[in-house]
Amino acid sequence: MSGEIIIALDAMGGDSAPAMVVDGMSIAHVRYPDARFILFGDQGLLNPLLGPAVAGYCEVRHTDKVVSADDKPSQALRKGVRTSMRLAIDAVRNGEASGVVSAGNTGALMAMSKFSLRTLPGIYRPAIASNIPTMRGESVMLDLGANIQCDEQTLVQFAVMGADFARTVLGRVRPLVGLLNVGEEELKGNDTVRGAHEILRQMGGASFDYHGFVEGNDITQGTVDVIVTDGFTGNVALKTAEGTARLIGEFMRSAFRSSWMSRLGYLLARRGMTALRQRMDMSNYNGGVFLGLNGIAVKSHGGADANGFASAIGIAIDMVRDNMIGKIRSDFESFDTDALMPPKAAAGGSA
Repeated sequence: MSGEIIIALDAMGGDSAPAMVVDGMSIAHVRYPDARFILFGDQGLLNPLLGPAVAGYCEVRHTDKVVSADDKPSQALRKGVRTSMRLAIDAVRNGEASGVVSAGNTGALMAMSKFSLRTLPGIYRPAIASNIPTMRGESVMLDLGANIQCDEQTLVQFAVMGADFARTVLGRVRPLVGLLNVGEEELKGNDTVRGAHEILRQMGGASFDYHGFVEGNDITQGTVDVIVTDGFTGNVALKTAEGTARLIGEFMRSAFRSSWMSRLGYLLARRGMTALRQRMDMSNYNGGVFLGLNGIAVKSHGGADANGFASAIGIAIDMVRDNMIGKIRSDFESFDTDALMPPKAAAGGSA
């Protein structure tokens, strides 16, 4: 693959695909004019959506096979070889694309990506990471659902990968990492969390600073740059935050519609309300990255609009530009693998 950035897009993944994917690609092209794209999907559906201008930066590869939202990961892995999702992933494996973005079935995308791209040496489990809005700007949180249960070494691996992600996407020179817990005290939490805390506290040579335990309220306060947790807790926290943002938005709309005085107040505060709405728009933070794979794979929210999908594409492009895979590989080569790898992998088990 040459030095140019080529992103493979699963054109059929997502609630509003393929129109949303095509529109998102067009927005991304304006933001990243040097990037090119390969669209994998049904040519009969895609061609009417593509104008003549896209020929200079987009190639369409036809397939009428799609991974549905209801497909189980094992089923998609066995029968989805010719689907738009799998072909887009394989384009990264074969060196035809620099990264892949899909808004399709999360479980299928993870299973296919792990099978096709494999994990980087020394990494046992990939994690889903994403940037989230905070009072101080943005932070990174992982895992957001790939691993329901984690041991202490896996959480430590997440900390290392999350710090690399924060440097790439958020521009943090030396990220501050925190471990999500039910309290900040040393004795709080289960054995796994406390074990990971001890490893992180004593780990030398890391390219990040370890803060210690953080609590749920620290997520939105921006206490740390990277929040590390297991996939069960991370997914619940993320969905709660998204639901809370929608709830606040609905409360505000209802309040401003309640009387003519409230409507007048909205008109007076309209500029500020517009800025607030943009700040709370989760589409600006769309894009969950599968960290730990030997290739860049980004999961867009299935219900994302075109702007949200463009944001996911932007994350993939930023990761390519900053050589994210190479930096994670280098970090895991420099650390004590016995501390970073789960017992099974450290003892010689397959990842």
